[in-house]
Amino acid sequence: MGKESKSRGFFGWLLVLVILALVVGAVVYIIKKKLDHGNDNKPTPVPGPPGAIDHKYAYALEIAMQFFDVQKSGRLVDNKISWRGDSALTDGSEAKLDLSKGMYVAGDHVKFGFPMAFTATVLSWAILEYRDQMEAVNQLEPAQQSLKWITDFLLNAHPSPNVLYIQVGDPVTDHKCWDRPEDMTEKRPLTQVNASVPGTEIAAETAAAMASASLVFKTADSTYSSTLLTHAKQLFTFADNNRGSYSEKIPEVATYYNSTGYGDELLWAASWLYHATADQSYLEYVTGENGKEFAQWGSPTWFSWDNKLAGAQVLLSRLSFFGASGNSVIENYRKSAEDVMCGLLPQSPTATSSRTESGLIWVSEWNSLQHPVASAFLAALYGDYMLTTQTAKLTCGDHSFEPSDLRKFAKLQADYVLGSNPLKMSFLVGYGDKYPQYVHHRGASIPVNATTGCTDGFQWLNSTKPNPNVAVGALVGGPFLNETFFDSRNNTMQTEPTTYNSAVIVGLLSSLVTTSAAVNRSVKSRHSL
Repeated sequence: MGKESKSRGFFGWLLVLVILALVVGAVVYIIKKKLDHGNDNKPTPVPGPPGAIDHKYAYALEIAMQFFDVQKSGRLVDNKISWRGDSALTDGSEAKLDLSKGMYVAGDHVKFGFPMAFTATVLSWAILEYRDQMEAVNQLEPAQQSLKWITDFLLNAHPSPNVLYIQVGDPVTDHKCWDRPEDMTEKRPLTQVNASVPGTEIAAETAAAMASASLVFKTADSTYSSTLLTHAKQLFTFADNNRGSYSEKIPEVATYYNSTGYGDELLWAASWLYHATADQSYLEYVTGENGKEFAQWGSPTWFSWDNKLAGAQVLLSRLSFFGASGNSVIENYRKSAEDVMCGLLPQSPTATSSRTESGLIWVSEWNSLQHPVASAFLAALYGDYMLTTQTAKLTCGDHSFEPSDLRKFAKLQADYVLGSNPLKMSFLVGYGDKYPQYVHHRGASIPVNATTGCTDGFQWLNSTKPNPNVAVGALVGGPFLNETFFDSRNNTMQTEPTTYNSAVIVGLLSSLVTTSAAVNRSVKSRHSL
């Protein structure tokens, strides 16, 4: 009996100790959980620019930058593309203008002003945010040179305040030919918008291009920068005072680059003009009645050559991040930008279902890569804004995400483009061991020594042989939703490259080429990015 009593006493005390240990453990766990929860808002350390170089993205950026050289029109200076030469030297002559520069937008030879201006705006944005990163891998100068090749054209295309030449060449005539740009003989008529035939979206986009470019060249060439800014202001006034869609006023343009509205371009242009000038009237423009009419707060959209709302929201959120606005309406733009980010992050409760099985954002079968790359560029920017300002969390419903989650998403899209996809193929021509060989591109498809006229060149379009010339840096249209890709010159929707695709991939790769952080400069203190 005595032994049994002692045994019970021992186990009783043991039970008390076990319970006490569990209680202490629970208390410690709860305290630690609270401390960890408090650390959720602890800012991530900001890396100093430009950071360590990621050679994969550095090489991809070097490749991507070269497509701008492939697409240049006019008298080429320091030509780096062996199979390209001077072309379109008399463009603009019917109006006694020099419109020989600029770039062919895609695989044909028409200079479409709307997407060309967008190319310049995005390229400017990439340079402004990631100048240090580009310079670290020797790509800043090529980017600036390509930008100026476009803005030189845009300046000449705006001979008076209310006149803007928006297109060189007739698409119908142009598409009846398959020839090298150096050899083309077809007529190249001009198309313009003016006070009688307005084109608000294209005038506003050109204003955005010039305003953003004025910031790029502000230090290196202040005179050129001032000229760009003067034209930007004139074009914005013209666009706003003479409202009307160019797709409605000039219906034939709708076949190729149809505009779905001009409100986004007005906000986009005003946003860039505010960054370039710090003039409060432009801030009032985007936060006043025009913002209420056009901003579509709370309705995420896809960033593209046609729709700039998501871009404007991210650009204006910059003012909120860096404390340069003092305007509560700017928070509506930032919240809308957050809605865009939450839609992109795959683990977000509001994540878009517009994706392939491998995780590529997929919106349209025609030029499918434009949307994922543009979205990834915006995500990288927004994540870097967060990182630079030590903003720890992005809240999406009951989930929260860090800047690293946005960067992870951006890398996923970039890596897919560069070959991490079911086809194990790079969609960036010239990058990797496997990339498209039958790019829908006239100059790349015709041998340099071939003599062709307008129509007999179609033998090269229909040839079963790979392109004799590599359109290095071309970002082709991309895969279908089921992640198939048919490498054929006649498969325009998948194999045709564009300069606006190049602008967004250059922006994306520039954000990933080193450990990134957006430059912390407020409009109020520096009047620039």
